[in-house]
Amino acid sequence: GSVMKLGTILVHLDYSEPCAARVGLAATLARQHGSHLIGLVPTGLYDGVIPAESIAGKDTDFIAASADFLRVRAEGIAHTFRKLIEGAPSISSEVRLVDQPSVDAVVLHGRTSDLVVVGQSQPGDTDTTTARDLPEQVVLHAGRPVLVLPRAKCARELGKNVLVAWDGSREAAIALRDALPLLSKAASVALVSWRAGAAPVDDSDLRIPQILAWLRRHGIEAKAVQHVASEGLADALLSHAAQKQAGLVVMGGYGHTRIRELVLGSVTRGVFERMDVPILMAH
Repeated sequence: GSVMKLGTILVHLDYSEPCAARVGLAATLARQHGSHLIGLVPTGLYDGVIPAESIAGKDTDFIAASADFLRVRAEGIAHTFRKLIEGAPSISSEVRLVDQPSVDAVVLHGRTSDLVVVGQSQPGDTDTTTARDLPEQVVLHAGRPVLVLPRAKCARELGKNVLVAWDGSREAAIALRDALPLLSKAASVALVSWRAGAAPVDDSDLRIPQILAWLRRHGIEAKAVQHVASEGLADALLSHAAQKQAGLVVMGGYGHTRIRELVLGSVTRGVFERMDVPILMAH
């Protein structure tokens, strides 16, 4: 079947420890998919890194010195990125240093890529150049699939088993379409839907036979399973992913209508807080 191509992958670079592993995984994806890899470094110049009170009453030299510091720091990251990629000469790549705030930078540059790779927020992170809610903001605004990598462990490539969280929603449909290039490389794809209790349920709105047939026409064989979620949906999703040794979870983020927003919004946030597996999310 025909599958969209990941022509361009954008990876967000920052000063966090997991950044090198993130680059490694993005480079593996770029090699597998023949993609151009862009390393994006927001310098932090407009991220409020420099406390205003330390500038007040000082001359502009302080501001210039701070800007120089940030620029040098950004160039250090760019250099590390180049070194990491040099080990993989088959990859076409570039580095972009931008002074925009991190969320704006990743969103705007992300819109001219096919996949945006970011890291899960670091809870006690002192580096203010990366917005706390960067993954959420990028999912909501980039209009592109976002691969969020967990801060804990991150392998050099995505695992072979993919779990797709399917609820029949617009967001889930978009995430599934956006995941096609990754699904085409998977060994197994499980389409998982949850229901709250043991009560009989009208599944017709999930359109499971149709979605499996659609995937098959894209050359992807998937199997569908349904579970009862006894705990919160975010926990049910993540524990099932761990149990099945999923190397990737695909899900829609943030529902559209208000009631769904309350449910899906909280699920999205719960997953972002507690994730320990790469998540491909689209909105």
